[in-house]
Amino acid sequence: MRETTGTSGIPVARRPEGRPRAGGDEAVRRASLGVSVGLLVEYALGLYVSLYVTVPARDQGGGVLAAVGRALANGPAGLAVHAGLGLLLLLGSIVLVVRAVVARAGFFLVTSVVSLLAVLGAAGSGAAFVNTGKDGATLSMGLLTAVALLCQLINLFRLSAPHRASDQPGR
Repeated sequence: MRETTGTSGIPVARRPEGRPRAGGDEAVRRASLGVSVGLLVEYALGLYVSLYVTVPARDQGGGVLAAVGRALANGPAGLAVHAGLGLLLLLGSIVLVVRAVVARAGFFLVTSVVSLLAVLGAAGSGAAFVNTGKDGATLSMGLLTAVALLCQLINLFRLSAPHRASDQPGR
C-alpha cells in the first residue's frame, strides 16, 4: 500500500495500481472459498454438539428465533458457538448471492441461491433440534450442510477451470 495525502491533508493508504480490487468471478471465488471453509468447520462443530452436548430441557419448545436466541444465550458453549457460526454462514451465503448478482454470473447465482436455501434449511433444522431434540433434525442439518458445501465446491471447480479463448468451440 502506498500512502498519499488526502484533500484534508491527512495521510491515507491507497491500493497499488497493479492490484485492482477483486470483482466479478474473483469475488465469487473468494466468497465461495470462505463459505466452504465455514461450512466444514460448522459441520465438525455440529458433529461435536450432536455427540457430546445435551440441550437443556428448559430450552425446548418455541419458534425458530427463540431457539436460536436460547442456544446463543443459554449455551452450552458448544451449542452457542455452533449457532453463532451458523448465523455467520447465513450472512456469508447472502453476501455470496449478492456478489453473484453484481458479477452477473447466472451459473454462480443459481448455485449460490441453492447453497443459501440449504443453509436456511439447516438453520431451521437446528432450531427444530433445539425445540424437540429429535435425531431427524440432526440428520437433515448434516445433509443440508452437505448440499450447501457441494454448491460451493461446484463454484470453486467452475471458477478454477482454465478459460477458453473465445474462438474455441464450446464457449
